[in-house]
Amino acid sequence: MIPSLSSLLPLFVVVPLLGSAVLLLARRRAVQTTAMIGVPILVGAGAIALLLHHRTEPVLSHAVGGFSDVLAIPFVSDTLSSVMLLVTAISTLAASVFLVLTGESRFRFVPPLVLLLSAGVNGALLTGDLFNLFVWVEVMLMPSYALIAVTGGWRRLGIGRLFVLVNLVTSTLLLVGVGFVYGTAGSVNLASLAGAGSEDPATAAALAVVLLALAVKAGMVPVHSWLPRAYPGTSAGIMALFSALHTKVALYAMYRIVAVTFADALPFQEVLVGLAVVTILVGAFSTAGAARVRTAMAHQMVAGVGHILLGLALFTQLSVTAGTLYLVHHVITMSALLLTIGAIEHTYGSGRLERLSGLARRDPWVVAILALGLFSLVGLPPTSGLWGKVGLVRAAADLTAAQAVLGWAAVLAVLIASVGSLLGLQQVWRGMAWGEDMTTYRPDDAQTGRGDAVALPDHVRIPGRLVVPGAAMLALSLAMFVGIGAVLPTIDTAGTDLLDVEAYVRAVIGR
Repeated sequence: MIPSLSSLLPLFVVVPLLGSAVLLLARRRAVQTTAMIGVPILVGAGAIALLLHHRTEPVLSHAVGGFSDVLAIPFVSDTLSSVMLLVTAISTLAASVFLVLTGESRFRFVPPLVLLLSAGVNGALLTGDLFNLFVWVEVMLMPSYALIAVTGGWRRLGIGRLFVLVNLVTSTLLLVGVGFVYGTAGSVNLASLAGAGSEDPATAAALAVVLLALAVKAGMVPVHSWLPRAYPGTSAGIMALFSALHTKVALYAMYRIVAVTFADALPFQEVLVGLAVVTILVGAFSTAGAARVRTAMAHQMVAGVGHILLGLALFTQLSVTAGTLYLVHHVITMSALLLTIGAIEHTYGSGRLERLSGLARRDPWVVAILALGLFSLVGLPPTSGLWGKVGLVRAAADLTAAQAVLGWAAVLAVLIASVGSLLGLQQVWRGMAWGEDMTTYRPDDAQTGRGDAVALPDHVRIPGRLVVPGAAMLALSLAMFVGIGAVLPTIDTAGTDLLDVEAYVRAVIGR
């Protein structure tokens, strides 16, 4: 008998988990590389199949073990979760290829750790249960702790300590919040909690604890300062993975929880809009103070979190669609930039602005990719960032007269932050692209790692193979700009499905 598509949903978790287990035993480099690259391709293909299926069936649900209603461990898919599965699979693939090209995949346990991280991401995107969301987030975090430290020295171990501490505290807060939800509502199944936040103040307060924990993990101001400190301390490939997976899964979970449990209106909308606006502005204007290129990108990640949260905070069909579009754009753009910056760091041995200059003359094609990626963060054509910001501005301007203050605050924040990002990223650009030609660099030695600075030979250039992953992600950003007419209907359907709580409840618990 041919299984139904819904019964195959657990495979999005099983395949990466099984691949991770196999790689612990099969230590041959060819096998490890094949699995590390092949599994994201399989996940992406499965996500495309789900997207095609959701054209006719908005929501798929599968209860693991055959249990019914709220007793089951539910896997639930709709257009939004399928889009997220596809985008995270593409970004994981690009980062995995980069780790292979730079040789980081040869470090002990890196390939199985990447697959284990992917399993946690897929589980978090497909779960329909708050407690299982906590479980899958922990599955994401366990390999992440090791990935931070496995390729680095003592400094990276210190960064890992910060990452572990923040996430342990927030995971505890998340679990406490889930317990509060169960205590007030009698269930942690999302479908059973439909509308509960609007009907019961106690449940709304419990859900606020859950959302706070996710906001910390996402990097929302004022609980964001750990992110610009921790992420740049990893390698570029690992930072690209974390940027696409950790923060975005937390934001996706916030979208899902708010849409299902606060079906009518947000009781704390003004607070959430205010926090989103402050996050946008702080992230944008903090960029100018960065001494390292990837630290500047980390601050832009914070600004991106604010833009995505703004789509949720405004809580309209148009704003949710715009926020989802911005989320997809930000995953793709940040992957492109971080992997391109990683190629620069791997070649010249540093990511500090004071040690990089004259790249426009030395590596013009790489600098062109970098420039287009920076254009996307600012929201300039011909990149996907333009449509993301236009969508948010349009959604804010479309609010009712009673919400005019929120709308104007959102519009001004997006516009002012674009100027702030332009000024900060212009400083990054000027430091890297122009100035005097570099005379020294720190070559990579397979035995001793990065040594002292030595004279930079004229023949040293960034290898084309290292640029391919970042260039491929940038090509996706450009394709989104050109093909927005083909992309937007799917994103709009994702927003519609998210807000169609009745269809979600009907598919999961049948009522």
